[in-house]
This record gives sequence, structure tokens and C-alpha cells, in this order.
Amino acid sequence: MVNLRSLLTVVAILVSTALAQDNTTYVNYDIVSQPNLTPQTVATINLSFPDCSNGPLSSNLVCNMSAGYMERAASLISLFTLEELINNTGNTAPGVPRLGLPPYQVWNEALHGLDRANFTLSGDYMYATSFPQPILSMASMNRSLINQIASIISTQGRAFNNAGRYGLDSYAPNINGFRSPLWGRGQETPGEDAFFLSSAYAYEYITGLQGGVGPEHLKLVATAKHFAGYDLENWDNHSRLGNDLTITQQDLSDYYTPQFLTASRYAKVHSVMCSYNAVNGVPSCSNSFFMQTLLRDTWEFGSRDGYISSDCDAVYNVFNPHMYALNQSGAAADSLRAGTDINCGTTYQYHLNVSFYDGYVSRDDIEQGVTRLYSNLVRLGYFDGNSSEYRQLTWSDVVSTDSQNISYEAAVEGITLLKNDGTLPLSSSIRSIALIGPWANATVQMQGNYYGTPPYLISPLAAAQASNLTVNYAFGTNISSNSTADFAGAMSAANMSDAIIFAGGIDNTIEAEGMDRMNLTWPGNQLTLIQQLSTMGKPLVVLQMGGGQVDDSTLKANPDVNSILWGGYPGQSGGPALLDIITGARAPAGRLVSTQYPAAYALEFPATDLSLRPNGSNPGQTYIWYTGTPVYEFGTGLFYTNFSESAVSSANMTNGSTYNIVDLLSQSHAGYEYIELVPFMNFTVMVTNTGSTASDYSAMLFVNTTAGPAPYPNKWLVGFDRLPSIAPGSSAMMTIPVPIGAVSRTEASGSKVVYPGQYQLALNNERSVVMSFTLTGNQTTLEEWPLAEQQILGAS
Repeated sequence: MVNLRSLLTVVAILVSTALAQDNTTYVNYDIVSQPNLTPQTVATINLSFPDCSNGPLSSNLVCNMSAGYMERAASLISLFTLEELINNTGNTAPGVPRLGLPPYQVWNEALHGLDRANFTLSGDYMYATSFPQPILSMASMNRSLINQIASIISTQGRAFNNAGRYGLDSYAPNINGFRSPLWGRGQETPGEDAFFLSSAYAYEYITGLQGGVGPEHLKLVATAKHFAGYDLENWDNHSRLGNDLTITQQDLSDYYTPQFLTASRYAKVHSVMCSYNAVNGVPSCSNSFFMQTLLRDTWEFGSRDGYISSDCDAVYNVFNPHMYALNQSGAAADSLRAGTDINCGTTYQYHLNVSFYDGYVSRDDIEQGVTRLYSNLVRLGYFDGNSSEYRQLTWSDVVSTDSQNISYEAAVEGITLLKNDGTLPLSSSIRSIALIGPWANATVQMQGNYYGTPPYLISPLAAAQASNLTVNYAFGTNISSNSTADFAGAMSAANMSDAIIFAGGIDNTIEAEGMDRMNLTWPGNQLTLIQQLSTMGKPLVVLQMGGGQVDDSTLKANPDVNSILWGGYPGQSGGPALLDIITGARAPAGRLVSTQYPAAYALEFPATDLSLRPNGSNPGQTYIWYTGTPVYEFGTGLFYTNFSESAVSSANMTNGSTYNIVDLLSQSHAGYEYIELVPFMNFTVMVTNTGSTASDYSAMLFVNTTAGPAPYPNKWLVGFDRLPSIAPGSSAMMTIPVPIGAVSRTEASGSKVVYPGQYQLALNNERSVVMSFTLTGNQTTLEEWPLAEQQILGAS
């Protein structure tokens, strides 16, 4: 007689192998950077709510609003058969029809607006606000703006959800550091400073999406991604799906994970996404050190109910190409036991039955992940009917939040002036402009990636044509074109105009998910055309667009290129925002959140070298460690006016102050949950507009020291802020609190240590205000980095 268990196992293997991916032939994912996702994975489905009034679940504890959220979820999941349980481990979950539990979609996007929503073709729910890409929004140096953007997205998401057109979970924000300037997805991030800037962004965005810090009623679940060490797509044919990256514990603690600590411990994020890549031989989605030791045991992730989702098909990649498991059922078992609760993909749904019958996972293992997901749905009011906190939001709330015009504000605040000889803002004597280049009439380009349907897309050309300027438009050349066929039209347009604006750079044909750059040069023949335009003897403004930086050395050195503006991906109102900066209706106050390196940097060492500190051919990475000379530094940002800054002494900030480390770390900290967040100093300056143009003011505060072991970082960010418009001759006070945790350094083991010694705080790259202080006493460990041990060992 055939053994039933063996028969079930064989059948499951045959069926699940056929269905797990759409691959009909072997795909080498060490090279191919895009997963071949099943239709089930990528589906956007119509959503609904369980009927807790009259449905089959109405008498179950899950519908009892007075019960605890984990207990409610556990009661629901206990009703599932094993098949039903496994079916609901994927992102596209069928629910349980016999229980009246509707299908659910975990995979929703909210990077800079709703994506993967079911938009209508007309009428209600036909659009959602498309904000600038995060790298431009963060350049504003405006924390409250980041929170406001996320809050609007969550309001619109809940309205769409109430109409069954969007889920309650969002795969955002992307908080990986923009370490390599070649990375195709740097546009999605807040920039290259992972320790402070990305952490601040993570906090504001997550709390904006979720409705606060640990709110009683979640608004949307945010998912901090991609954990960890993920910042390449396909550089030199090294696929993100197969990258196995060597990262020291020091660099992991110092750069690749602090923003995830902030997301988990301080912002109380309810979901984290494990990444495609492996680190030190272990794929992230089967890495128990990452998911259990760091996230749950050390950083208090989610208390009881935070859940971890894989990136889409990353569980499959544990098998192919990482070969950490010998087959897909092994990959499913390893990932589940390591801490990946939900699989974006179908590997769990098609293979956990084999894992179960082979004895590698238990029902309790599977229940834990699904219960964590549904406990969040309980907290989101999924089972609470019309009494749910946000169930009353409708299409009118989408319209009203969009009408606040925050997308425009984010773009105009983030646009950054890199060079200016006084040409900008354009003189009132300029009556006509030549608008030239591949970004001049950009529409969809302005959204970057992960975008939905916006209410409108106003290109630079459309904005200029709606102004009082006469516009002579010419395409000139494409992003990567080497054809000169349209050069004559560009020169003709320039000849007819008082001033020339060239709008170019890079876009998602050059940098994108699955696609890195191999160089930092301007693509195609754009520089050739700019050079020819610069000989016309007319004011020439260059708009450098795109998320990553390109080498502007020749433009910076050319006196006939009068001004350079970086505009990122400016979203639905990008055209008016750019035009208002150019004409002076608004004044720029953005700052670069990534270093603009010389082109040679990309050729000095492989992008797969993730070591931050200088070593061999690696000149050091990010502004913190780079030993070369950048074209434009991290933090560069010019104004249309002049500001003077002067220190304001206070009780806890005078030049040359001394602080005892033990006293700082042993003080009471009412109002702060964690001692490392307590400011030990308020860096206060008086900012005076000494020029003739009203302007916002932005600033970055850096610290540098030789305390602790060598090598010493150049400097690192410990604060930033933005002041609203200051009129000429007026002054405003800016106070930047400096928490004790911000001046710690990371030792070789990964632990955070506060070292005694001399420190300097300096305002901006110009160091316009410098304050010195001394820390005394013994070096003190602020955060112990745990031992990197794996509970799930790979196949040998």
C-alpha cells in the first residue's frame, strides 16, 4: 500500500514546482535582476470587509471589539484548516470563503503616493496625489513636510480602501542608504546619510502613515524596506536577486541598519521587508540574526504583532540563486523559521505543505506569521464595521487633501540651487525663454517609479506656456541619444529667446528598479548640446533632473553656464515648482542629500564593495568617509539671498562646554522613552537675511572629532532644520537639539560607544558657526551589538 504522507509529498512537489514561478526555462538570477512573478503575486484584487454583524464570523472573538487584538486574530486563525492557513501566507491571499473572510492583498505601494490601487477610468477614485520622489522631498530639510506627505497618502489610502480599491498595508518607506551613486533606486530613498537623515525620514514617514507613534487605531501599516544591505540592482551583471555582500558588523551597525532600528524602536513600525540579497553568505529572508536577534530581540520590533514580509519572490531566491536551501520547500521552511511571516510571492502558498509534511515546520510556525498579519488588520479596524476609526473617509477626502497642493510645496522646497552667478531668478527684463531638452516637456517622467494615476501632470513646458513668458520650445536631444538631428532646432529656439533653459539629466530609462548605472557622466550628447548653447552669449540655466547625481564638473567650470538647479523627480506639480524657482516667485532652500562625485569615482572600485571606510582602491564612501574632492558636497544648497548666522549662547550651549558622559547617560529623561534620544545640547543660531530677497533658510549641523579609534570620519550629520521665509533685514532663531546618541561612534564589534574627547559642531559645509565641546569620563557603550549567530543554517 502506498504511504499517504509520501504520496501527498510527491504530488505537492510536482504541483508546486509547476506553479511556483512562470519560468519555463532556467533563469540565472545571479545575472537577471527582475523576478518572474506569478500572475497571482502581481494581481490587484477587489477588496471588501468581513461581515461582523451577520456573517459566519459574527459570533467569533475576532469580531469582539473589546477583546485584545492578538487574541482576536488568534481566534480567527484557529478556525483555518491547514490548507486555508497555507493559502493565506502569500501577499495575494484568498481569504476563507466558508468563514466569510474576504480575499486580501498585502502588496500595496505608498512610496510617494498610492500605487497598485484600483483606479477608475473616470469619476470617483480616478486619481491620487503624486508627490515628488523621496530624495527630492527630503532635500527640503523639512521634517513636518515628510510627515504631512505620509499622512495625506494614508488618508487617501484609507479612502480607497473603504471603496475596496486599496489595501491596509503599504510597502513603504524605502530607507536604505543611497551609498553607491550608481544605484538605480536611490531616487526612492531620503539620501546617503543612513544614520541621521534616513532615520529622521523613517520616523516621520512611518508615523505619518500609521497615524502616530504606536496609535491605538492604526491608519495604514508601514513597511520599512529593504532589510538589510540592499543598495544595488544589476551593477556589472551582479543581480540584486543573487548578490551576496560582505559587510562587517561595524558597517552593518553604523550604516546599513540604524534607520531600521529607528523604524522599529522609535517609530514603532508594524512591518519590515526582508531584502533579496544575502549578507555574509545568508539570504536576508532566511537570516535569523537580522529578523530575530536584531529586529525582535534587540530593537523590540512590533512587540507581539509586527510582521515581516519578504520582498516579492525573495523566498524563492533563497533557493535560486542563493542555494541556501536545496529546493523551494526548503527555502520556504528556512524563511518561515528565520522570521519571514508573509511571502510576497507564492513559494509559501505552493510549498509549505511539503515543508509541513516533511516535518520542517509546524502548524504553530505557520500560524504565527498569519496571526501577526491579521492582528494588524484587527488594529486597522478591518473587522470593526462602520465604527472603525477611518471607515468614514471617502473620495471627497482624496480631493480635499490633494487640493492642499502639498505636492507642489514638497517640490519647490526640495529643488536645490547648485550654481548661480546672479542669473537666477530671471530678471524682469527677460521676456522670452528657449526651453530645450528631454525633460522640458516631461510628464510621467516627473513621477520616477512606483506611481499611480495623478490628478494632473504639469510639465515645465506647460507651466512656462501658462506664464507671461514667450516660450520657444525644442526637444534638442533625448536622454541617451547621440543624434544631433534636433540640435539645429534647439539653436534656433535659443537664438529667438532672451534666456535659455536646458532641462535634462537622467530618468528611469537610466536609473530604475532592476537597473543601475555604470558611470556618473551625463548620458548621450546632452553636454555637447549644452556646450553649444553656452556659446550663444545669453543667460543659460541648466536643470539637472533625476534622482542620482551626474558629474557637473564641466558645467560648474564653464562661466557661460550661469546657473544649475537640481530638480529630482518633482511629481505632479513639477513644472510650476521649477518655473516658480526660475522666475523668483519662490526662492530655493533645498540641500543635496547625496554627494555629487566626479565621474572617475565610479571607475575606482567595484560598487559591490560595501566597506565604508577608505581601503585600497576604495577612497571611502559617502561624505562621511570619502577622501576625494566632490563636485558638489552632500549638503550643498545656495540661496537667492545672503544669510549671516551667529551663535546664541544658552545655559546648555556655550563654546567650550564640558559634559561628563556618565552624567549625561544617567540623567532622568522624562518625555523621552530612550536615553539616547535626550538632547544634551541645543545648538542655537540667529539667522539674519542680509540680502534683498525673502527666502526660506535651511541648515545641516555636523559634528567632527578625533575621539575614539582611528580612522576618523570627516564629519557626520547630527541635525537639520528649515525656517520659513525670512524677509530682507529680518532675523529668525533656529534651534537644533543634539541628542547624546547622535555623537556616538561605532566600534569594530558594532557596538555604539560615546568616547571622551574634543568635539566640534559646525553649521553647514561652510562651517559658518562652530561650537566646541568636550566629553569627559570613561568611554561608555550606549548600545551593545549582539553576536552575529544564525539559527537557520544553509544547505551544505
